[in-house]
Amino acid sequence: MGKHGHRISQEVIHVTNVQKAFCILLSMCFFATLAVLPGTFFTGENVYRHLPLYRFLEKRAHMSSCEDIETYKKIAGENGKYLGERAQSEQLLAEKGESEELQIPESTPVPKETAIPSKTVKSAKISESAKILESEQTSKKSDKTPKPKKITASPENHETDKSQKPQESAAQNDQNIQNSTETIAAAVPHPIIDLSPEKLADYNYLLGQFYIVDSNTEADAVQINAGDFLKQDLKITKETDTPQILIYHSHSQETFADSREGEESDTIVGVGDYLTQLLTENYGYQVVHLKEQFDMAGGELDRSAAYDYARDYLEPYLQENPDIQVIIDLHRDGVPEDRHLVTEINGKPTAQILFYNGLSYTTSKGSLDYLPNPYIQQNLAFSFQLEYQAAQYYPQFYRGIYLAGYRYNLHLRPRSLLLEAGAQTNTVQEVKNAMEPFADILDKVLQG
Repeated sequence: MGKHGHRISQEVIHVTNVQKAFCILLSMCFFATLAVLPGTFFTGENVYRHLPLYRFLEKRAHMSSCEDIETYKKIAGENGKYLGERAQSEQLLAEKGESEELQIPESTPVPKETAIPSKTVKSAKISESAKILESEQTSKKSDKTPKPKKITASPENHETDKSQKPQESAAQNDQNIQNSTETIAAAVPHPIIDLSPEKLADYNYLLGQFYIVDSNTEADAVQINAGDFLKQDLKITKETDTPQILIYHSHSQETFADSREGEESDTIVGVGDYLTQLLTENYGYQVVHLKEQFDMAGGELDRSAAYDYARDYLEPYLQENPDIQVIIDLHRDGVPEDRHLVTEINGKPTAQILFYNGLSYTTSKGSLDYLPNPYIQQNLAFSFQLEYQAAQYYPQFYRGIYLAGYRYNLHLRPRSLLLEAGAQTNTVQEVKNAMEPFADILDKVLQG
């Protein structure tokens, strides 16, 4: 009996020692883990958060926090007034912040300077006008192709029936008129080149910044003189009931990238309609728009003698309307298909423009006496003053003034202009958008 009891006591002691050893080993593992994993786990106050039982109870507490609907409604009811006042206060602060933000004036972005060709730079592809340079040389031999049918001199008779134009196009033009009135009025000078008299007196600077000289002609500092051009008075009065400005198209069939076949409003003639509307409604001029097709013969496109036919038509028309002081031959240019002549003005994609001057002089033949133009210097002054205004108000709008060797019917009036608006790669709307800044700079020149 005694021996047996002594053995049991030893076994109990033996088990107790094993348990102690196990606890010591477990404790060492625990503290080793704490040493290896610092951070939030090592922080004593957060150790309990990693215990499985605590995490289970914590999860259950979050899940059941909103299960007592009655308690939730009671809390919402007792605090409803406070929450309502808080929401109203935040709304007032938000509205105040928004109104203050709207009062901050937008800064006028400074346009990026675009490279303008110098005298030595030649176009990769001469505009379509230059392709028919020789047509005026054969003006006496061009009677074989029938001339366009004449109509009476009344300006109203030259307008196409408005009902033929899509209603959407007319509505779009009216909207554009309204928008352009608001935006153009806010235009302020922001030239990106030096327009000081000292700089403009430098012939090389003037030529490099404003002109492109065709390889078939030449100019000099006597003929191209900015000071003389700016001194010329090109103002006209608006107090008249007779036509003052005439718009026509030597190439009436010119179209654009998205022109619809058979839609006159999608051609250069449609652009002329919009320019007429702008000058009449926005600026108060008396404008006549001729839509004769000088580049069509027998129902076929024929531009070989378009300038001759246009001249033969315009000369008697101007005799019957002597008060016309400004003549604009409105074209679009022809460029390589991968070239897109567009900028942004007043938030609108806008086709760029090019002025075209004829000098009646070629390097191969000298002065072209059979193409006399007594108004060459006035023509040059007119295009330069327009370009000068563009350089001040719309510095990315103009491409330059192209000087070529022939005449292009610019001899008909001192204020005669050949305008290339965009090219065949532009959209119809881009070119119509270009008429808004052009009408603005034209008005600035004509009103001094």
